[in-house]
Amino acid sequence: MPNHDLNGFTEGSFTHEGATRRVLRAGTGPAVIVMAEIPGITPKVIEFAERVAAAGCTAVLPVLFGEPGRDPDPRTVGWASSGRYMASTMWRVCVSREFTLLATGRSSRVVRWLRALAAAEHERCGGPGVGAVGMCLTGGFALAMATDERLVAPVLSQPSLPLACTPGRAAAIDISPEDLAVVRGRCEREGLQVLGLRFRGDRLVPADRFAYLRRELGDAFVAVELDDGVANPDSALPPHSVLTEHLVDEPGHPTREALDAVLDLFRTRLLLEERPTAAN
Repeated sequence: MPNHDLNGFTEGSFTHEGATRRVLRAGTGPAVIVMAEIPGITPKVIEFAERVAAAGCTAVLPVLFGEPGRDPDPRTVGWASSGRYMASTMWRVCVSREFTLLATGRSSRVVRWLRALAAAEHERCGGPGVGAVGMCLTGGFALAMATDERLVAPVLSQPSLPLACTPGRAAAIDISPEDLAVVRGRCEREGLQVLGLRFRGDRLVPADRFAYLRRELGDAFVAVELDDGVANPDSALPPHSVLTEHLVDEPGHPTREALDAVLDLFRTRLLLEERPTAAN
């Protein structure tokens, strides 16, 4: 897939606590914060954002790392170029104090900035609240953002932090106990639903992590777990990215049904719930 020229997106910036980052936007309606996976906002992530916009929401893409629109597929750009880009992006993430890669029981510092962005986008776009999708390294951010009552539709797509290099880290996710308690309370009081997506054989997202979320959140955690065999075979990588690289965009296909479940959550929580009762 060629690089995406970002046509159809507007670009701005957002500043909080002295940190300023670029932000891409597309669509109208209630905001959905789309947080990319490593190495950044790829053409596949942009395709997902375009679907969010087509569903009636404003797709808001903060540039947390990488070069927006750049295609990292080794079959397109070559293995050497792809490897250098992936490695350089991962190195910047590893040395940044904004991201917590290994420690358990902690929310990454960047989550405070993301919560502030979500609040600002809610003010800008209106609606009953904000949605958020985190992917891979950013997967757990959507959960930690849900301490804010404006976040009403969190989606954790292949949440990969903390890196599962020990059993304790495999059965955890990157959120502090205090933040998790707040989210759990919202699930109990408000009926907040947390949607999680993973491939069953994905070592970056072990089964113990989803089991932990089930124990902590109960029925409020809705897990979509897919067999590895349904992942898009055209991808150069092992099954991992449910909504992007390993999506098979065919009606009735399990990965397409996972995508539809995400979009349905946004429609239900952000669009249908804002309609007057008399119209239902």
